[in-house]
Amino acid sequence: MGITLSDEERRLLALFEDETDATVRDCVIHEEYDQVLFLIAAGDMPAAIGPEGRTVAAVEERIGRAVKLVENADTPANFVANALAPAAVYNVTISENNDRVAYVEVADADRGAAIGSEGRNIEAARLLAKRHVDVDAIELT
Repeated sequence: MGITLSDEERRLLALFEDETDATVRDCVIHEEYDQVLFLIAAGDMPAAIGPEGRTVAAVEERIGRAVKLVENADTPANFVANALAPAAVYNVTISENNDRVAYVEVADADRGAAIGSEGRNIEAARLLAKRHVDVDAIELT
């Protein structure tokens, strides 16, 4: 499963790595929500965020778009859980009947965080999960 980046995504990936010293595994411009998704190498999230969020805020200001950071993971279930942050995810079950669907258990209090404003968080999670761990859909339970 190869990933193709546009020239603009490559430019943003390089800019983010230069500004943060974090390793970026993927960059996706999510036009529908005017945001840029960065998949950060496991363990590099503190560098990507920076003290009190100042580093990522500076990148957002520089590129003029909202930024969503997702930490890479070693399993599809952990990847989906990370992609839905800041929601507290209790369990992820991946069904492989016809399609690979991730069924995610989230507390009622965190459903809004998992979905995000206008659905942007869950849509970003779906896009990245499809792209990196071959999950066709994410459903909250």
